[in-house]
Parts: sequence; C-alpha cells; structure tokens
Amino acid sequence: MMEAVKPSAVTPSKSKWVRTFSKVLHLHAAGAGIVPDDGVQKVPKEAGEWNDSKTTKRLSQKFDRLHDEELERRVAWEALIAKIFATISAIKAGYAQLQHAQSPYDAEGIQTADRLIVSDLKKLSELKQCFLKKQYDPSPEHSMLLAEIQEQKSLSKTFEIMGKKLESQLRLKESEIIFLRESLDESNKQNKLLEKRLNQSGQLFVLDNLHLSGLGPSHFMTVLRQTVKSIRSFVRLMIDEMKSADWDINSAANSIERAVIYWKADDKCFAFESFICREMFKAFHHPYFFLLGDSVPEGKKHPQVFFERFMELKSTKVKEYLATKPKSTFAKFCRTKYLQVVHPKMESSFFGNLSIRDMVSSYQFPDTTFFTLFAEMAKRVWLLHCLAFAFVPAASIFQISKGCRFSEVYMESVAEEAFFSSEITPQSEPRVAFTVVPGFRIGKTIIQCQVYLSQLKTR
Repeated sequence: MMEAVKPSAVTPSKSKWVRTFSKVLHLHAAGAGIVPDDGVQKVPKEAGEWNDSKTTKRLSQKFDRLHDEELERRVAWEALIAKIFATISAIKAGYAQLQHAQSPYDAEGIQTADRLIVSDLKKLSELKQCFLKKQYDPSPEHSMLLAEIQEQKSLSKTFEIMGKKLESQLRLKESEIIFLRESLDESNKQNKLLEKRLNQSGQLFVLDNLHLSGLGPSHFMTVLRQTVKSIRSFVRLMIDEMKSADWDINSAANSIERAVIYWKADDKCFAFESFICREMFKAFHHPYFFLLGDSVPEGKKHPQVFFERFMELKSTKVKEYLATKPKSTFAKFCRTKYLQVVHPKMESSFFGNLSIRDMVSSYQFPDTTFFTLFAEMAKRVWLLHCLAFAFVPAASIFQISKGCRFSEVYMESVAEEAFFSSEITPQSEPRVAFTVVPGFRIGKTIIQCQVYLSQLKTR
C-alpha cells in the first residue's frame, strides 16, 4: 500500500516572516466579519492589497530609519577620527615648539610647550574613552569643521616653528661662512707674508751658517735659482703693465729678439726675460759691475770682502738697506740698472710721468710696487755677483750665440716643445734663438745657461 505523503514533503516551508505576515492578514479579515461559506474566513481582494501597501511602507520606513542611523554613526566616526588627527597635529606642533625652545635654551618656552603637549595628550585619552563607551558627538558636522580648523592651525604652527628653526640654522651657517671667510682672508694674508718673505729671502736661510772655507758650487746654484725666480716675477709685472698701457706685446717681443718663430704665443715672455737678464748681468764679470771703474783698491777685490758683503745684504731687507745706505755701492747699482732697464717712454706710459725715474736719479728710492720688485731683483743679482767673486778663482759668466746647435753640457732648453715637434728634420733642427738666462763656470763645474730653441726664419 502506498504510504500517505506528508504535506511538508510537497509544500515548501514558509519562513517565519511569511507565517507572521499570513497570520496578520487572517486577523484583519476576522476583524472585518467576513466568513466564507465553508466556514473559513476569507480576506477580500481590496483589503489584501491595502494591507500589503501598508506593510511595505512600514518596512521602507524602518529601512530608512536604519540607514539614517548608520549614516549618523558613520559621520560620528568621521568626526571622532578628525578630532584624533587634529589632536595629534597639535601634539606635533607642541613637540616642535619644545625642540625649538631647547636651542637656544628658553625655560619659559619649554614650560609652555610642555603644558600644551600634556593637555593634548589628555584630550587624546578622552577621545579614546569616548570611542570605548561609544559616546559620539551630537553635532558631528560642526565638530569636523572645528577639528579641521584646529589641524590646519597646528600645521601652520609647526611650519612656522620649522621656518624659524631653518632661519636660525641659516643665520648660524651665515655666521660660519663669515668666520670661515675671515679665516681664509687671514690665511691668505699669512700666505702672502710668507711668500713675500720667501721671495725676499728665498732659500738663502740655508746659507746662514756658511763660511768662506765651506763655499761650494751648490751654494751658488741656490742663489742663482732665487735670482731667476725674482727676475721672472719682475718680468710678469712688467708685461702686466704693458697690457694695461695697451702695448703691442708681439711688436715689443719682436723688437727685442728678431726673426724668432715661437712654439707658443706665451713663449714671447722669454724674450722679455732675456732682455732683463742681459741688462742686469751686463758687466757681471767686472768687480762691482765696473761701477767704480778701474780704480778699485786691491783690498776691495779680496774674496773675503765680497763674501762679507754677501752675508751682510743677504739677511737685510732691501728697502731698509737703501734707506740707511742710499750712497752705497749697491744703491749705485740699483740706480744704474733701473735707468738702463726702464726706458723713459716705458715709465711714462706705465705711470703717466717720470717721477720714479727722477727720484731714483737723485738716490731717492720710492716705495712703489714696481720699484720694490725691481729692487728685490737687483738685490738677488748683486748677491750672486758678490758670491761669484768670493770664489777663487772667481766664477765666470757666459751665454750662447744665436744660431748655435744645442749642447746638453752647456745649455738647458726652456721650451720642451723643441724636442717633440713632428716638424723637426735633420735639416731643420732647432737652433739657439737667444739666451734667456746666462750660464756660469765655477772651477770645473758648469752651470748650464737657459736658452730658447727655435727654427729661425733666417740663417
């Protein structure tokens, strides 16, 4: 026999909400007094539609109410978060103020910043309790605006403090820069003084304990190097004065040494150096540069006398020596050489007058840069001359004639390009164009002269 089928097996089970809704409809129908023929009350169609609309409206209102509550809760959350961020910004501003007050130390500023930080930390703790107890702000929109304003103020305050700190650091750096510049200027002054002293005395301090019996070629070479250095310093000054006076440097160099092909344009300075050396070393082989003529007493020709003159002038400043002994033999040497080296037209174009020449002619030595550098150069040449006649026999001077072939024994080239030029052939090897610095012979020792090698325009 077939078993009876349970109604639940074919009819889907209704949810609790549907059963409740059906029960409500039946109750409304019973209240209206409607009873069907079969003894079961039925709800009229119009009444069912009305009840469905009312229930939907009620559910919609409930949904809207839930949505509004959720929205209010979200706004309250946002207001709380805005307050937290505003408070944190205030704490950062207070901490920046605290740091700023520490350097330089400001006790009152530190206490004020400390109180602000403590107050903001308390506010942060209160916000934490509001979150835990779900105590939301009744006016979240207003609170959010206030929190944003507070945060912007805190940020502005932080930036303002950072700006002050950066300005303070900038002033500190500027002070350091000023201090370093002053230190640099002081160092430069010291370097110039040392350089000036070095130029004045050079490496001659190594000859302080020198005796005539221990005199050798190496001492002469030391004085010669300082002499050449002083000559080149004066030549640089003279060329600078020429440029300032709008001289034609090329024409001036060609008037000194003609028919010379220079390897570089800057090599023309060797022509001026050659001119200065030629004038300053003229009559070098005569005692006292022949300033006293042939009437030099034999006592003044003794090597010991020249050595003592060397030692006397070596450690004396040239300006002081000329001031105290304006009619000495060295003063006559300075006067004679200046009038020979510096032409009146040259001096007039450099300085606009001949006042220096007039003073030197009357044995009055001016304190100008030009004459001071000239006098220093003259002192070096004079010292070298005294030392040359302190040897027995006296050191001799020599130079190389134009057009001679290069010899490593007697010559030293000032232009290395002459040995590495690709244009050199056996038929066109460079020859001596002119002697720059003369050479010397001390006994059997040869001190090479410095020459400029060039391919001459004419043989």
